[in-house]
Amino acid sequence: MNCLRTTLLLLALAGIATAQTAKAPAKPEAAKGAEGSDVSKLDPAMGANKAAAENVEWHDVTQWGVEGRILPDQERKSWFDRLPASADGKVTPTVWQLSRDSAGMMVRFKTDSEAIHVHYKVTKATLGMPHMPATGVSGVDLYARDKDGKWKWVYVTKPATQEIKVEVIKGLAPGEREYAAYLPLYNGVEYLKIGVEKGRKFTGLEPRKKPVVFYGTSITHGACASRPGMVHTGILGRKLDMPVVNLGFSGNGRMDKAVGEYLVQVDAACYVIDCLPNMQPAMVTEKCVPLVKQLRAAKPETPIVLVEDRRFTNDWITPAKYKFHTDNHAALKAAYDSLVKEGVKNLYYIPGDVLYGDDTEGATDASHASDLGFMRQAEIFEPVLRKALGK
Repeated sequence: MNCLRTTLLLLALAGIATAQTAKAPAKPEAAKGAEGSDVSKLDPAMGANKAAAENVEWHDVTQWGVEGRILPDQERKSWFDRLPASADGKVTPTVWQLSRDSAGMMVRFKTDSEAIHVHYKVTKATLGMPHMPATGVSGVDLYARDKDGKWKWVYVTKPATQEIKVEVIKGLAPGEREYAAYLPLYNGVEYLKIGVEKGRKFTGLEPRKKPVVFYGTSITHGACASRPGMVHTGILGRKLDMPVVNLGFSGNGRMDKAVGEYLVQVDAACYVIDCLPNMQPAMVTEKCVPLVKQLRAAKPETPIVLVEDRRFTNDWITPAKYKFHTDNHAALKAAYDSLVKEGVKNLYYIPGDVLYGDDTEGATDASHASDLGFMRQAEIFEPVLRKALGK
């Protein structure tokens, strides 16, 4: 009997609580993004600002162009594809699909606005990956030059939906300065507009000529940078103050002749071939020399840099991985030596043993670089590129 009374009492109390909850006033709605997602939960600074949004002038970046988009005069299936439409059917289907990511693209502009907005839409609903945040996969990463002309980071978007329309940052120091916005690494872009306060100065800056062209794997593609500006190709672009082209194709950088046909069409300042992580020693022996000769035949004077694969950061305790890298390095060095012996000029070489450092801390998953790993790679690449470029 006591158990029955207790049960009835508990049911009555639950009913009262439910009724009170039902009558409770609704909380004010949080600031929402373009698709209705509550971006303020990710970062209050990214919340919609209605007053600011009504005071914005928008500028479509296709009106002046982005760096990292090769052969801009050739037809494209989508404006932000890295390769022209003619590559579909020439490169492998996977390379073609990966080329539709905007990895390495960067747009420059000048403004005296004290707030910067962006409005863009990415092509894929998957905004992040288990080992790489949405800021790197799908974000737009903003840098600016300081008073001494040095590039410094400003802020990055934090995508919650495919369409992002946000005030990236406000309260900027007065004065006109140059900005650079890096596009998503592992997503494509349907459109991108830069917004500034009405009445402010704005100038879109045309893409610079003679880029450093990188051809590589998922690491070149950007895995696993926390922000688009943190991949080593972007870091080197800022260090050298030069445009770069990122032709990294995740899992599919294999020194392919079909990709080489597009490399030679670019008026490059230098070619960096960094494909070994996706290759076996026999493939390196088969394909490296023909690719270098393909480039050299079309570009007799353009520097070419060959890069050994980084070592897995746990290869010290996994003998099979250690042997794989050692054999890969030997195959590339043999190819390099044979090319030098044949008289190929302007050829440079970057060893891979410590590209991520020697403390095992430079990767997210043993294979792909963290921001630390990308910084370390850039530090090793920089002097070689400066020598190749005559800087």
